[in-house]
Amino acid sequence: MIISVVNHTNGKLSDEDVQRAVRAINTQIADDFEPYWSMGARLRLEGKAGKKPPPPKAIDLRGDAVLYLWDKTDVDATLGYHDANNRGLPFGFVFTELAERLGESWTTTFSHEALELVADPEANLMVKGPNPHDPRKEVFFWYEMSDAVQDESYDVAGIRVSNFVLPLYFTSSDEMNGRNDFLGHAHDGKTLQSFGVNPGGYLGYFDPETGKHETYTREGDRRAAERMQIKSRALKARRASRYQRRRGTS
Repeated sequence: MIISVVNHTNGKLSDEDVQRAVRAINTQIADDFEPYWSMGARLRLEGKAGKKPPPPKAIDLRGDAVLYLWDKTDVDATLGYHDANNRGLPFGFVFTELAERLGESWTTTFSHEALELVADPEANLMVKGPNPHDPRKEVFFWYEMSDAVQDESYDVAGIRVSNFVLPLYFTSSDEMNGRNDFLGHAHDGKTLQSFGVNPGGYLGYFDPETGKHETYTREGDRRAAERMQIKSRALKARRASRYQRRRGTS
């Protein structure tokens, strides 16, 4: 799988900056992600991001998906751009402005979105699991690689990349000594549980009883609530929200 990266930050990030991040994320995918998930990809910087040259068309990208680096959060403009120029290609957006407001490196968000594209390019997969509010009931979780641990990152060649969950995370029972995320950090004396969430992270799921998509965070987790509030401006362009837009729910 080739993921075409298009730099639309209008000079805020140089191609050299982006290439450093691309190399680190390619290393993360090959050395860390693929050995666990048996899914791989290569990111490749494409096209020109200036205002004067014509935007790259799908035929010029020659990839299997496209990931945009964007310096604004004008959602209608971003989605309109994709539909006008690269309709039919799986996509993701990295909003550098939101990364700044969250106080995290844009490369962490870049890594997060890249891993999501690798695992579920069309954003149409879900996994059955226990309702976070009532384990006796079942819901369908978004097949997201980093949301539950999205406040955690690590270093690859001097570049910050996102933590991610492992296959056992999407299992209905807690396997003895099983690892559910790559870093395996303990919080309150426990590592991440299956269908659980670490501080600063959240879960998205579809509840068949209500017919609605919901999100879940730890009780009293202000950091997670802050992240959700800041990212709400770009909700329609986030990959997870494509579940909602596709089904016409809120």
